[in-house]
Amino acid sequence: MNRTHCLAALAACLLASTAQADIYKCQDDGGHTTYTNGKPETGQKNCVLMTKDQPVSTAPGAAPKKASATPTPASFPKVDDSTQKSRDGDRRKILETELATETKALAAAKKELAEQEAQRLGDEKNYQKYLDRIQGFKDKVTLHERNIDALNKEIAKLR
Repeated sequence: MNRTHCLAALAACLLASTAQADIYKCQDDGGHTTYTNGKPETGQKNCVLMTKDQPVSTAPGAAPKKASATPTPASFPKVDDSTQKSRDGDRRKILETELATETKALAAAKKELAEQEAQRLGDEKNYQKYLDRIQGFKDKVTLHERNIDALNKEIAKLR
C-alpha cells in the first residue's frame, strides 16, 4: 500500500469515528418509552430527538409477563381423586424409603469422616496433605446432607 492510500484510509477512519446516529425517544399512549435510531414514522406521536445533554438509558427493559396458565383441554385425560391419592401415597413411600437410605448413608459417612480425622498417615507430615485426604470425606457428608434436605422438601410438598 502506498503512502496516499494509507493517508486516505486513516482519514476515513477518523471521519467515521465521529459519525453519530440520531436517537429518538418515543412514548406511546400506554406510557411505554422506546428509543430508536431510525427516524420515526410521521404518524407516530410523542417522538423527540435526543441531544448530547440528555442521557439515554441503557438498562434492559422489564421482562415480558408470562402468559397465564392455559386451560386444560377437554380431551385431556383426568385422574379421579382416589387414583391420585394412591399415586401420592406410593410417591410418599418411595421418598420416605430414599430418606431412610440417605439417613443411614449420612451416619456412615460421618462415622468414616470421624475415623479418618482421628488418624494421621505417615506420609502426611505436611498438614495440607491431611486436609486434602479428609476433604473427600467431608464432601460425602455434605452430599448426603443436601440429599436429605431435598427429600424432606419433596415430602413436604405432598398433600
